[in-house]
Amino acid sequence: MPTADRLFQTEPEREREREREREQIKVYVSDSPVGFKCNYESAPVFEQYQKARTQFVQTVAELATRPQNVETLQNAGVMSLLRPLLLDTVPTIQQTAALALGRLANYNDDLAEAVVKADILPQLVYSLAEQNRFYKKAAAFVLRAVAKHSAELAQAVVDCGALDALVISLEEFDPGVKEAAAWALGYIARHNGQLAQAVVDSGAVPLLVLCIQEPEIAVKRIAASTLSDIAKHSPELAQTMTLNPDAKLKSLNDSRRQVFSALGQISKHSVDLAEMVVEAEIFPAVLASLKDPDEYVRKNVTTLMREITKHTPELSQMIVNAGGVAAVIDYLGDSRGNVRLPGIMMLGYVAAHSENLAMAVVVSKGVPQLAICLVEEPEDHIKAATAWAFGQIGRHTPEHARAVAAANVLPKLLNLYLDTQSSEDLQVKAKKALKSVLQKCTYLPALEPLLYEAPSNILKHVICQFSKVLPHDSKARRLFVTSGGLKKVQEIKAEPGSALQEYINAINNCYPEEIVRYYSPGYSEALLERVESYQPA
Repeated sequence: MPTADRLFQTEPEREREREREREQIKVYVSDSPVGFKCNYESAPVFEQYQKARTQFVQTVAELATRPQNVETLQNAGVMSLLRPLLLDTVPTIQQTAALALGRLANYNDDLAEAVVKADILPQLVYSLAEQNRFYKKAAAFVLRAVAKHSAELAQAVVDCGALDALVISLEEFDPGVKEAAAWALGYIARHNGQLAQAVVDSGAVPLLVLCIQEPEIAVKRIAASTLSDIAKHSPELAQTMTLNPDAKLKSLNDSRRQVFSALGQISKHSVDLAEMVVEAEIFPAVLASLKDPDEYVRKNVTTLMREITKHTPELSQMIVNAGGVAAVIDYLGDSRGNVRLPGIMMLGYVAAHSENLAMAVVVSKGVPQLAICLVEEPEDHIKAATAWAFGQIGRHTPEHARAVAAANVLPKLLNLYLDTQSSEDLQVKAKKALKSVLQKCTYLPALEPLLYEAPSNILKHVICQFSKVLPHDSKARRLFVTSGGLKKVQEIKAEPGSALQEYINAINNCYPEEIVRYYSPGYSEALLERVESYQPA
């Protein structure tokens, strides 16, 4: 109503007019969970205002994706313009403003410092606890973008109280929030030991371990990377993460076990994931945990090494160079039962890749220790793994096979193969290992006992090796006669034309015909008959 008309209104009329105005305002603005929500059909001015803010933050966020625009945006004072929009009543504007800030801060340390100087970090930290999951991801992205550039900027993130907020975000249901928080913690921890210790002290490690157990591969990768960023700085920090009895780690034993178990679970999935763990330089620091009093911690460390070494020769070589093979062999000597299994398999995986890696196991005295495991362990699955490891070591060259044979392993493998009480898996692995080693073995003293015990399917491999060596070794030919080996060969019944018969013929061709006849079955009886029938002159 025009102002002049209001002068002539009575008081009741004025009150009715004020009530109509109040009702009109209620139509324009209605209360909502996110603040005040405008009814833009009735209030186009609010619609224009929101459109302008939305267009601004979206445009800035888009411009911030291109490096050539960054300096111009900075000179235009974009930081001071974006900061109030972090408190906007419209959630999408808040999130886009945070995204734009993160993209700007990600470019260089000058822009990251501008975010710090504009006092934006405290607002972001507050929002991590108060806002929705979309805003939390954007806020964590800004913290990560600031922290990545230098230890000083990472310290600024820590000083504004970000660690506690990020740790709380690790407990969020949404995997995207967990990933963003873990990523930010990793960028903080990677700079130096002091910042890594601050992350540990915030209680992040147990929650990062739980994140590794999440089904989402992205969450697994980032959590594992962050744990590696914590552990990589020094042996002391690695010990702090896994060994130090810090009350903030909840259950000490469970935490230590989970850290290595989780890293092992990550490493087993692919070469890329295993390389990510290795590149964090946690070796050789973690080898100290092979002396841990908790046997499950020791087992999980060897499991981690097993999962890494199984992928490629390069990863195995890294473990060898770090002293991992020698450490695992010592571990096998100090352990009993199922905790030995991953160590046995780790040695087998290392040896399987190449001659040089297999020789590293031999030189480190791995064969005698594995032979002890084969005798001491009662469980068939452990024996089967040990037999498999022997096969991987001995299958490369005669030198490798000799190392296995000289440890008196071949008769033990044969007994396990022939034992009716052995499990099917143990019999299969013992047989395969025997064949793998025999096909390369030229150490005849170790082969000769098998002449008397091996069944035909194994015996043919033994005879084959004799047929290869004897033609070129006169001393071995003599010993083969005096030890009774030649006589035993003559007693073997082979199918005419079979491979076994051909090997026997090759051996017989190494000796004069009368020697072969002399040791052939029935020759002594034939001589006695000749004596009986002989008529003196």
